[in-house]
Amino acid sequence: MVRFVHVLGAVIWLGGQLTISALVLPVARRRLEAADRAALMRTLGMRFGVATVTVLIPLQVATGIALAAHKGVTWSGLAQPGYGRTLAGKLVAFVLVMLAAGLHGWATSAGRTVVARALAVSSLLGSFVVVLLATALPVS
Repeated sequence: MVRFVHVLGAVIWLGGQLTISALVLPVARRRLEAADRAALMRTLGMRFGVATVTVLIPLQVATGIALAAHKGVTWSGLAQPGYGRTLAGKLVAFVLVMLAAGLHGWATSAGRTVVARALAVSSLLGSFVVVLLATALPVS
């Protein structure tokens, strides 16, 4: 059950990013004036950000710790080849993705559109790296 909740949280996070980036934003660009589009995307971004900070990150951290504890992972074990290093890579990627996502919010609110777009793409690609590394972890 813990693994299911952990994967569900990852699906919601990545799915939300993909939905906004691949479905909502292109339609908003074609159909809305710049001011209306900016307002819509700001509202969506804020709601997604609040959901991420209040629900998704705590959920991922709690279930991730529970999964690692069940697997017997220790801090020193993160340096060991195989499961430990793969998990360490996943954790580093997750932290970098969260940092990019947070900086994306800042860049957007500061009107730095080029930086915001680069950070959004970085966050999305980094999320795929997190999922890729997660699939490399043995289930046992």
